[in-house]
Amino acid sequence: MPVVSGLLTGQVALVTGAGGGVGRGIALRFAEEGAAVALHCRTSVRAAHDVAARIREAGARAVVLQADLTVEDECGRLVDAAEWGGGRLTALVNNAGVQPTQELAGMTAADWRAVVDANLSSVFACTQAAVEVMRGGGGGTVTHVASIEATHPAPLHAHYCASKAAVVMHARSAALEFGSYGIRVNSVSPGLIDREGLAEDWPEGVRRWCSAVPTGRLGRPEDVGDACVFLASSLASWITGHDLVVDGGVSARPTW
Repeated sequence: MPVVSGLLTGQVALVTGAGGGVGRGIALRFAEEGAAVALHCRTSVRAAHDVAARIREAGARAVVLQADLTVEDECGRLVDAAEWGGGRLTALVNNAGVQPTQELAGMTAADWRAVVDANLSSVFACTQAAVEVMRGGGGGTVTHVASIEATHPAPLHAHYCASKAAVVMHARSAALEFGSYGIRVNSVSPGLIDREGLAEDWPEGVRRWCSAVPTGRLGRPEDVGDACVFLASSLASWITGHDLVVDGGVSARPTW
Protein backbone atom coordinates (compact mmCIF):
# COMPACT_ATOMS: atom_id res chain seq x y z
CA MET A 1 0.00 0.00 0.00
CA PRO A 2 2.45 2.69 -1.14
CA VAL A 3 1.71 6.40 -0.86
CA VAL A 4 0.05 7.30 -4.16
CA SER A 5 0.64 11.04 -4.36
CA GLY A 6 0.85 12.27 -0.77
CA LEU A 7 -2.25 14.45 -1.02
CA LEU A 8 -2.92 14.05 2.71
CA THR A 9 0.64 13.95 4.05
CA GLY A 10 0.72 15.37 7.57
CA GLN A 11 -3.00 14.98 8.14
CA VAL A 12 -4.68 13.00 10.91
CA ALA A 13 -8.04 11.53 9.95
CA LEU A 14 -10.83 9.87 11.89
CA VAL A 15 -13.01 7.51 9.83
CA THR A 16 -16.12 6.22 11.57
CA GLY A 17 -17.48 2.81 10.67
CA ALA A 18 -14.05 1.80 9.39
CA GLY A 19 -14.61 -1.92 9.94
CA GLY A 20 -17.16 -2.14 7.12
CA GLY A 21 -16.58 -2.25 3.38
CA VAL A 22 -16.96 1.44 2.54
CA GLY A 23 -15.21 2.57 5.73
CA ARG A 24 -12.35 0.21 5.01
CA GLY A 25 -11.98 1.65 1.53
CA ILE A 26 -11.95 5.20 2.87
CA ALA A 27 -9.40 4.42 5.59
CA LEU A 28 -7.06 2.67 3.18
CA ARG A 29 -7.19 5.50 0.66
CA PHE A 30 -6.47 8.09 3.37
CA ALA A 31 -3.47 6.07 4.52
CA GLU A 32 -2.26 5.62 0.94
CA GLU A 33 -2.28 9.39 0.55
CA GLY A 34 -0.14 9.89 3.64
CA ALA A 35 -2.62 10.48 6.48
CA ALA A 36 -2.42 8.91 9.92
CA VAL A 37 -5.78 7.21 10.40
CA ALA A 38 -7.91 6.54 13.47
CA LEU A 39 -10.34 3.76 12.59
CA HIS A 40 -13.59 3.77 14.54
CA CYS A 41 -15.70 0.66 14.99
CA ARG A 42 -18.58 -0.41 17.19
CA THR A 43 -18.97 -4.16 16.64
CA SER A 44 -16.59 -4.89 13.71
CA VAL A 45 -13.54 -4.82 15.95
CA ARG A 46 -11.61 -7.64 14.30
CA ALA A 47 -12.21 -6.21 10.83
CA ALA A 48 -11.02 -2.77 11.93
CA HIS A 49 -7.85 -4.24 13.45
CA ASP A 50 -7.21 -6.12 10.19
CA VAL A 51 -7.39 -2.83 8.27
CA ALA A 52 -5.13 -1.10 10.80
CA ALA A 53 -2.59 -3.93 10.52
CA ARG A 54 -2.60 -3.60 6.75
CA ILE A 55 -1.96 0.14 7.06
CA ARG A 56 0.88 -0.35 9.52
CA GLU A 57 2.50 -3.06 7.41
CA ALA A 58 2.72 -0.51 4.63
CA GLY A 59 4.54 1.90 6.92
CA ALA A 60 1.67 4.24 7.72
CA ARG A 61 0.11 5.02 11.10
CA ALA A 62 -3.22 3.68 12.34
CA VAL A 63 -5.12 3.12 15.57
CA VAL A 64 -8.46 1.38 16.27
CA LEU A 65 -11.00 3.11 18.53
CA GLN A 66 -14.27 1.54 19.66
CA ALA A 67 -17.37 3.60 20.49
CA ASP A 68 -21.17 3.56 20.29
CA LEU A 69 -21.95 6.70 18.30
CA THR A 70 -25.62 6.69 19.28
CA VAL A 71 -24.39 7.90 22.68
CA GLU A 72 -23.41 11.58 22.52
CA ASP A 73 -20.68 11.36 25.15
CA GLU A 74 -19.08 8.49 23.24
CA CYS A 75 -18.76 10.73 20.17
CA GLY A 76 -16.84 13.32 22.16
CA ARG A 77 -14.62 10.67 23.71
CA LEU A 78 -13.91 9.21 20.27
CA VAL A 79 -12.83 12.54 18.81
CA ASP A 80 -10.57 13.22 21.79
CA ALA A 81 -8.99 9.76 21.44
CA ALA A 82 -8.43 10.26 17.70
CA GLU A 83 -5.51 12.56 18.57
CA TRP A 84 -3.60 9.53 19.79
CA GLY A 85 -0.13 10.66 18.81
CA GLY A 86 -0.47 11.07 15.10
CA GLY A 87 -0.95 14.81 15.59
CA ARG A 88 -3.88 17.22 15.58
CA LEU A 89 -7.12 15.95 14.05
CA THR A 90 -7.52 17.57 10.63
CA ALA A 91 -10.14 15.40 8.90
CA LEU A 92 -13.31 13.64 10.01
CA VAL A 93 -15.24 11.26 7.77
CA ASN A 94 -18.67 10.46 9.17
CA ASN A 95 -19.23 7.10 7.51
CA ALA A 96 -20.82 4.96 10.24
CA GLY A 97 -24.48 4.10 9.79
CA VAL A 98 -27.13 1.43 9.36
CA GLN A 99 -29.45 0.48 6.51
CA PRO A 100 -32.27 -1.79 7.68
CA THR A 101 -35.31 -2.51 5.53
CA GLN A 102 -38.82 -2.10 6.92
CA GLU A 103 -42.27 -1.11 5.70
CA LEU A 104 -43.19 2.41 6.66
CA ALA A 105 -46.74 1.41 7.63
CA GLY A 106 -45.55 -0.96 10.35
CA MET A 107 -42.60 1.13 11.56
CA THR A 108 -42.59 2.21 15.19
CA ALA A 109 -41.17 5.42 16.58
CA ALA A 110 -38.43 3.33 18.19
CA ASP A 111 -37.55 1.79 14.80
CA TRP A 112 -37.38 5.27 13.30
CA ARG A 113 -35.23 6.68 16.09
CA ALA A 114 -32.78 3.77 15.93
CA VAL A 115 -31.91 4.65 12.32
CA VAL A 116 -31.95 8.41 12.82
CA ASP A 117 -29.71 8.13 15.89
CA ALA A 118 -27.20 5.91 14.05
CA ASN A 119 -27.18 7.82 10.77
CA LEU A 120 -27.89 11.44 11.69
CA SER A 121 -27.51 12.17 15.40
CA SER A 122 -24.06 10.54 15.37
CA VAL A 123 -23.03 12.84 12.52
CA PHE A 124 -24.22 15.86 14.48
CA ALA A 125 -22.39 14.85 17.66
CA CYS A 126 -19.12 13.76 16.02
CA THR A 127 -19.00 16.90 13.89
CA GLN A 128 -19.65 19.14 16.86
CA ALA A 129 -16.84 17.49 18.82
CA ALA A 130 -14.42 17.60 15.87
CA VAL A 131 -15.11 21.27 15.21
CA GLU A 132 -14.09 22.13 18.78
CA VAL A 133 -10.71 20.55 18.06
CA MET A 134 -10.27 21.94 14.55
CA ARG A 135 -11.35 25.53 15.17
CA GLY A 136 -8.55 26.08 17.64
CA GLY A 137 -5.86 24.55 15.49
CA GLY A 138 -6.10 26.01 12.04
CA GLY A 139 -9.20 24.37 10.62
CA GLY A 140 -9.87 21.08 8.90
CA THR A 141 -12.44 19.15 6.92
CA VAL A 142 -15.54 17.15 7.71
CA THR A 143 -17.07 14.80 5.16
CA HIS A 144 -20.38 13.03 5.66
CA VAL A 145 -21.11 9.81 3.77
CA ALA A 146 -24.74 10.16 2.70
CA SER A 147 -26.42 8.28 -0.18
CA ILE A 148 -28.15 8.86 -3.49
CA GLU A 149 -31.23 7.70 -1.57
CA ALA A 150 -31.22 11.16 -0.01
CA THR A 151 -32.87 12.29 -3.26
CA HIS A 152 -33.95 8.97 -4.85
CA PRO A 153 -36.07 7.10 -2.27
CA ALA A 154 -36.35 3.33 -2.30
CA PRO A 155 -39.14 1.10 -0.94
CA LEU A 156 -38.65 -0.10 2.65
CA HIS A 157 -36.01 2.59 3.24
CA ALA A 158 -38.11 5.53 4.47
CA HIS A 159 -36.14 5.98 7.70
CA TYR A 160 -32.81 5.51 5.91
CA CYS A 161 -33.66 7.89 3.06
CA ALA A 162 -34.91 10.58 5.45
CA SER A 163 -31.80 10.30 7.62
CA LYS A 164 -29.47 10.58 4.63
CA ALA A 165 -31.35 13.59 3.23
CA ALA A 166 -30.88 15.25 6.60
CA VAL A 167 -27.17 14.36 6.56
CA VAL A 168 -26.74 16.22 3.27
CA MET A 169 -28.51 19.29 4.65
CA HIS A 170 -26.52 19.13 7.89
CA ALA A 171 -23.31 19.34 5.83
CA ARG A 172 -24.58 22.38 3.97
CA SER A 173 -25.69 24.09 7.17
CA ALA A 174 -22.42 23.27 8.94
CA ALA A 175 -20.47 24.63 5.98
CA LEU A 176 -22.20 27.98 6.46
CA GLU A 177 -21.52 28.18 10.18
CA PHE A 178 -18.01 26.73 10.35
CA GLY A 179 -16.42 28.25 7.25
CA SER A 180 -15.08 31.20 9.19
CA TYR A 181 -13.09 28.76 11.36
CA GLY A 182 -11.31 27.36 8.32
CA ILE A 183 -13.44 24.21 8.39
CA ARG A 184 -14.94 22.87 5.19
CA VAL A 185 -17.93 20.50 5.40
CA ASN A 186 -19.17 18.41 2.48
CA SER A 187 -21.02 15.18 1.82
CA VAL A 188 -20.48 12.25 -0.52
CA SER A 189 -23.50 10.37 -1.84
CA PRO A 190 -22.61 6.89 -3.11
CA GLY A 191 -24.71 4.66 -5.27
CA LEU A 192 -24.72 0.88 -4.94
CA ILE A 193 -21.33 -0.22 -3.61
CA ASP A 194 -20.23 -3.81 -4.07
CA ARG A 195 -19.54 -6.06 -1.11
CA GLU A 196 -18.77 -9.72 -0.64
CA GLY A 197 -21.88 -11.78 -1.32
CA LEU A 198 -23.98 -8.92 -2.70
CA ALA A 199 -24.55 -10.55 -6.09
CA GLU A 200 -25.71 -13.74 -4.37
CA ASP A 201 -27.89 -11.96 -1.80
CA TRP A 202 -29.59 -9.60 -4.26
CA PRO A 203 -29.06 -10.90 -7.81
CA GLU A 204 -32.06 -9.11 -9.32
CA GLY A 205 -31.09 -5.77 -7.79
CA VAL A 206 -27.49 -6.06 -8.98
CA ARG A 207 -28.69 -6.99 -12.46
CA ARG A 208 -31.05 -4.01 -12.62
CA TRP A 209 -28.34 -1.65 -11.34
CA CYS A 210 -25.75 -2.81 -13.85
CA SER A 211 -28.23 -2.47 -16.71
CA ALA A 212 -29.14 1.07 -15.63
CA VAL A 213 -25.78 2.60 -14.67
CA PRO A 214 -23.95 4.29 -17.59
CA THR A 215 -20.55 3.01 -16.45
CA GLY A 216 -21.85 -0.58 -16.40
CA ARG A 217 -20.61 -1.67 -12.96
CA LEU A 218 -21.18 -1.51 -9.24
CA GLY A 219 -19.27 0.99 -7.18
CA ARG A 220 -16.21 -0.03 -5.19
CA PRO A 221 -15.29 1.11 -1.66
CA GLU A 222 -12.23 2.87 -3.06
CA ASP A 223 -14.48 4.95 -5.33
CA VAL A 224 -16.01 6.48 -2.21
CA GLY A 225 -12.55 6.70 -0.66
CA ASP A 226 -11.25 8.67 -3.63
CA ALA A 227 -14.08 11.20 -3.28
CA CYS A 228 -13.41 11.60 0.45
CA VAL A 229 -9.66 12.02 -0.14
CA PHE A 230 -10.33 14.73 -2.71
CA LEU A 231 -12.64 16.67 -0.39
CA ALA A 232 -10.13 16.45 2.48
CA SER A 233 -7.22 17.58 0.28
CA SER A 234 -5.99 21.00 -0.79
CA LEU A 235 -7.41 20.27 -4.24
CA ALA A 236 -10.83 21.03 -2.76
CA SER A 237 -9.77 24.10 -0.79
CA TRP A 238 -12.62 26.20 -2.24
CA ILE A 239 -15.29 23.53 -2.02
CA THR A 240 -17.65 23.43 0.93
CA GLY A 241 -21.36 22.80 1.38
CA HIS A 242 -21.30 20.46 -1.63
CA ASP A 243 -22.78 16.98 -2.10
CA LEU A 244 -20.49 14.93 -4.35
CA VAL A 245 -22.49 12.14 -6.00
CA VAL A 246 -20.47 8.97 -6.65
CA ASP A 247 -22.84 6.64 -8.46
CA GLY A 248 -21.41 5.83 -11.88
CA GLY A 249 -23.96 8.17 -13.44
CA VAL A 250 -27.09 6.24 -12.48
CA SER A 251 -28.76 9.39 -11.14
CA ALA A 252 -28.60 10.86 -14.63
CA ARG A 253 -30.79 8.10 -16.02
CA PRO A 254 -34.36 9.24 -16.81
CA THR A 255 -37.11 7.54 -14.82
CA TRP A 256 -39.87 7.92 -17.45
